[in-house]
Amino acid sequence: MTRVLVVEDNPMNMELVTFILTAGGIEVMQAFDGPEALDKIRNNCFDLILLDIQLPGMDGIEVIRNINNIESMGAPIIALTAHAMQGDEQKFISAGCSGYISKPIDVPTFVGKVLSYVSAGGK
Repeated sequence: MTRVLVVEDNPMNMELVTFILTAGGIEVMQAFDGPEALDKIRNNCFDLILLDIQLPGMDGIEVIRNINNIESMGAPIIALTAHAMQGDEQKFISAGCSGYISKPIDVPTFVGKVLSYVSAGGK
């Protein structure tokens, strides 16, 4: 079974993403901030990380930098964010993300997008 870590500080967004992924047959673990995400990454194996960039305290870019310091971490990181400014996607890719999914998510295609990143190894 595909295992995804969702890092999202908004409880409603977390509930929606978790519901959609679980209904699509994906096992979901949740983290509501950067430090919690890093702890879960150190202690678990994931096929993919969906990471909100706008997190309180430690933002998503800082979380990515910390993830890159965890040697055993091999799961692709996908930015999941409401950022829609031109150049943001490249900024996330440069920071270490393998891709980008914008919010609001497109419910009918969301699970397929997530699984396509998993099957392609994040590419």
